Amino acid sequence: MAKRFAEHKGLDLVKTNQDMLKEWEKHDIFHKSIDEREGEPQFIFFEGPPSANGHPGIHHVLARSIKDTFNRYKTMQGYQVRRKAGWDTHGLPVELGVEKELGITKKDIDNHSSERYISTEDYNHKCRENVMKFTAEWRQVTEEMGYFVDMEHPYITYDNKYIETLWWLLKQLYNKGLLYKGYTIQPYSPAAGTGLSSHELNQPGCYRDVKDTTVTAQFAIPEEDWKALAEKANLPQSTWGKPCFVAWTTTPWTLPSNVALCVGPKIEYVIIETYNPYDAQKVTLVMAGSRVAAYLKPEGEITDGGELPAFERGDKYVPYRVVGHVMGTELEGLHYKQLMPWVKPVEKTGEFAPQFVNNYAAAHPEKVFKSEEGRDQFVEMESEAFRIILGDYVTTEDGTGIVHIAPTFGADDAKVAKDANIPALYLISKKGETRPMVDLQGKYYTLDELDKNFIKSCVNKEAYAHHAGDYVKNSYDPRFNPNGVWDKKASEKAEDLNIIICMEMKQEGSAFNIQKHVHNYPHCWRTDKPILYYPLDSWFIKDTARKARMVELNKTIHWQPASTGTGRFGNWLENLNDWNLSRSRFWGTPLPIWRDENHGEKCIGSVEELYNEIEKAVAAGVMEKNPLKEAGFVVGDYSKENYDKIDLHRPYVDDIVLVNDEGKPMHRESDLIDVWFDSGSMPYAQLHYPFEGEINSDGLKATGMSEAAYRDALIHSTYEGIAVPPAFFPADFINEGVDQTRGWFFTLHAIATMVFDSVAFKNVISTGLVLDAKGNKMSKHVGNVTDPFEMLHKYGADPVRFYMMTNSEPWDNLKFDPEGVDECRRKFFGTLYNTYSFFALYANVDGYEPTNCKAIKADAPEIDRWIISKLNSLIKGVTAELEDFDPTRAGRLIDSFVNNDLSNWYVRLNRKRFWGKEMSADKQSAYDTLYTCLMTVARLLAPFAPFYADQLYRDLGGECESIHLDRWSVADEAVIDTDLEARMDMAQRITSMVLALRRKVNIKVRQPLAQIMIPAIDSTQKKHIEAVADLIKHEVNVKELSFVEGQGILVKKVKCNFRVMGKKFGKLMKLVAARMDTLSQDEIAALETTGEFNFELEGQPIKVEAADVDIISEDIPGWLVSNEGNLTVALEVELTDELRREGMARELINRIQNLRKEAGLEITDRISVIIEPNEEAAKAVESFGELIKTQVLANAISLAKNAGTEVEFDDFKLHIDIQKD
Repeated sequence: MAKRFAEHKGLDLVKTNQDMLKEWEKHDIFHKSIDEREGEPQFIFFEGPPSANGHPGIHHVLARSIKDTFNRYKTMQGYQVRRKAGWDTHGLPVELGVEKELGITKKDIDNHSSERYISTEDYNHKCRENVMKFTAEWRQVTEEMGYFVDMEHPYITYDNKYIETLWWLLKQLYNKGLLYKGYTIQPYSPAAGTGLSSHELNQPGCYRDVKDTTVTAQFAIPEEDWKALAEKANLPQSTWGKPCFVAWTTTPWTLPSNVALCVGPKIEYVIIETYNPYDAQKVTLVMAGSRVAAYLKPEGEITDGGELPAFERGDKYVPYRVVGHVMGTELEGLHYKQLMPWVKPVEKTGEFAPQFVNNYAAAHPEKVFKSEEGRDQFVEMESEAFRIILGDYVTTEDGTGIVHIAPTFGADDAKVAKDANIPALYLISKKGETRPMVDLQGKYYTLDELDKNFIKSCVNKEAYAHHAGDYVKNSYDPRFNPNGVWDKKASEKAEDLNIIICMEMKQEGSAFNIQKHVHNYPHCWRTDKPILYYPLDSWFIKDTARKARMVELNKTIHWQPASTGTGRFGNWLENLNDWNLSRSRFWGTPLPIWRDENHGEKCIGSVEELYNEIEKAVAAGVMEKNPLKEAGFVVGDYSKENYDKIDLHRPYVDDIVLVNDEGKPMHRESDLIDVWFDSGSMPYAQLHYPFEGEINSDGLKATGMSEAAYRDALIHSTYEGIAVPPAFFPADFINEGVDQTRGWFFTLHAIATMVFDSVAFKNVISTGLVLDAKGNKMSKHVGNVTDPFEMLHKYGADPVRFYMMTNSEPWDNLKFDPEGVDECRRKFFGTLYNTYSFFALYANVDGYEPTNCKAIKADAPEIDRWIISKLNSLIKGVTAELEDFDPTRAGRLIDSFVNNDLSNWYVRLNRKRFWGKEMSADKQSAYDTLYTCLMTVARLLAPFAPFYADQLYRDLGGECESIHLDRWSVADEAVIDTDLEARMDMAQRITSMVLALRRKVNIKVRQPLAQIMIPAIDSTQKKHIEAVADLIKHEVNVKELSFVEGQGILVKKVKCNFRVMGKKFGKLMKLVAARMDTLSQDEIAALETTGEFNFELEGQPIKVEAADVDIISEDIPGWLVSNEGNLTVALEVELTDELRREGMARELINRIQNLRKEAGLEITDRISVIIEPNEEAAKAVESFGELIKTQVLANAISLAKNAGTEVEFDDFKLHIDIQKD
């Protein structure tokens, strides 16, 4: 016959996992938890899509534990919580994985001349295969950790229906004027083969310190310009050696692309006569006056007007003298000689060219030439470049105060050059395209890649060929990437192009200073390699136009932690740049914009629209047939089967040519879109909105239209005003890592604001990093990565989840320690298991039935009323913390209740109540109370530890199939007795403090002590202590508990918390600390009582709060003192002979009781005891013989030698013999 309450043979949480998973699957608990809430209010949750081409990590377990906790909690509260899994399937990680597997690079794709040629079609087919490589692992970890999420019907970002929603969203932005094309300098990753958005560049760890070779270059000043400068500075026309402007750069490889030097208009510059330190040649230099000391030692300055001494290379310092002063504005317009005359500046002429370019071309027809294929016209503009321009951004913090300008490799450079009508230094490719000197692989273009007419007009072939084909950074060079794997050590060890160029400049005398320099440089977040700033044609989302609204809406979001919302995320919004949407890749969502040769555009917002536009192209004879029609696609049929007939990816979409209103061809812009747009669109794309998915009822009602009519207006973008969002929107809760602050969190917020004028989420937890036990970042290379499956299979999911959520706040970095997981298993789950086992053992013996235990009786024992009061306070506390989206505080409350209140206090103090033979009212109350506590704890624990909570619930006889179908506990305010809780809390605190003092001097609890002395801070505290004095004395084994009026003999001191108070008081901290050191005992008492101490310091009011300091008590001879908050306890530790004898008597009782158990005696059996003679034992028996006999049921105790069992005491051993009478 099965027992009413299951009794287990031990705690095995791994087996509990397995058993509960089988039960959940058998009874379809997940789907029931949703279906049974049909018609109830919805709690909307969005799952951020992970990439399934990578393994799940332990950090994913943390994020998913948090998500699952809140989804289960809200389900138990009665909400319907739909949760759909998703897969992020596009983008760089997938492409890099495929390229590594196939041993190819981007340049091999669709490149018929490559030995490793692969078509776009085959490449994308491989990407589609690889992207779901590890879905089985993800499913396994999801199920084994107990994360309830719908993985049978996930949203997949490569799905055609998903892409259609993205196209629709982009069309809304286009129609609002928020989508535009720009040719700008952008961060570009040669290793990844694509541009990067600003939020990608601001992922954690992208900016890092690097040591590069830098050069301060000498830009020679032509004779006529030197004369003009000399006149402005009142200098003679003759010069001391070659006159030069000097400018510093951390990227010497950009110097061949220099076209201007920029000075600060308000900066004072000096003219210096000196020597080049490398070749000892005389030079006259121009640099900012405040930067001279950075290059020339003051010992070398000549100030008396005398001649400069001779200088030889190797001298300790370089002689110099300042001969002139000019302001930056006086330098404007002066020319200098091109530093590296490899290529002459060139600009494209025509309708879209700047006016100054067309004007120059008209004035200099001899410099105009056409591209090789004759389509475009260009003009060589050498005479308009290589001059000094002004820039307010120039500083004198480093360098020379003169900035080298290469417009093709810097956004600031491009802006100031454009404002000053400085032509750029472009190359012209075989296709007639203007390109910077460095190609998309990170190397200088080779001559055979360039337009012949351009080479003839603008290129010094001999000079250019010297470095043609060289990689500007070793990390891009195939030599250091064998089989696509970057050999970082080798690339960093070898000389790079920067060093080579600097050495060449040194040889030719154009380098004034070469040195290593540490600076902060951005790296690609996916490849870990440095990026370049590169001119690209890109499409941008003008999110800056909605910045104010984004900032406004962000203030309505509940962020955990709040500092992320106001700080990291808020600051990001305040400093927003337009979103670079374009990506030069192959596998991703194609940009749905077609353009004609005159820049006419069409933005396609649906497959239906594309279908109809193709029909026009077919009718115009531009397309032979409609590939969508040929595939059997039916417009308006939103079934999966219909959409699976087509593919909206490259290359198929690239083959579609549309026509403009004049019937001229329009070709798709070749870019893909940022994958962050994919994930940021998931609230709508997972529903295939607006084509499918319920429309928000309030919004629909406000339109005054029928659902069918309004949906049609949405689909065809003919609606008025702001689009009505779906009903399943916005999210009530999302959670991802802090790295998503400028990733998914931002894109969700930006798209929702721009399209629907709404937040995308109301509450968000931004989780920190999961580090190893020592606080180091987990890395496969280091070998400190924790395998989530190993943890789940070794400890079970519940302790892993509970540990991760209670060890530290989710938004703080977690030092993951497997020993901590094991400790959580033992201390929390082990304690809860033991508490239940205790209950089940006696409840089964007594045939207990929990029929009427929901309400505590008014006449129940005080200890029962106390634990029920604490239980309901726990319900309130856990609920409040979860409502505030703080799982850590909630979990810790449960942990504290189980360990401190339920097990260590209630059960320990009430064990004897369960031992009686009859089911008395007192015993019934104890059972009812303990059962209520266990069942409630199971409910509160269910969101955190779903497996063990469900087992406990089933063991206790829960009414539902699963605890996850039951309702959340609601606190009963009527049974909360705060005064009773305060009294018992006092007893617990004092007991804990006294036991700690005993341990400090190694005095066991069995050894009675004379007294505790407590200086109560007020009458309320004293009343609470008096009410539980007997309980305290029994628990800590002291004879008396007395109160000291005032501070009595106790001496207290205040110790300042400098870390906390330093932030609060700043420069006054030392003076504040000095004042606190002088507090009198009465002032300290007042601080404890009121919680604050006020005084004035240098005329300023100062308030020190109790939380700012530690109040410590000094020990008194013969006493130990402990202080905790406003509670102080003194324990007398001196032992009298009487106390020692009683202590020995209790030790004897302990040993005799153990012998009784070992002998198998019944609890009612009487015995006789013989104790081996010993002075301490004899004195104890003499004084406390009756006590010993009573406790051990002995009829007689005698002292004599015997052959009984040898038992150990602290300092000796004795033989004790017991005989049953």
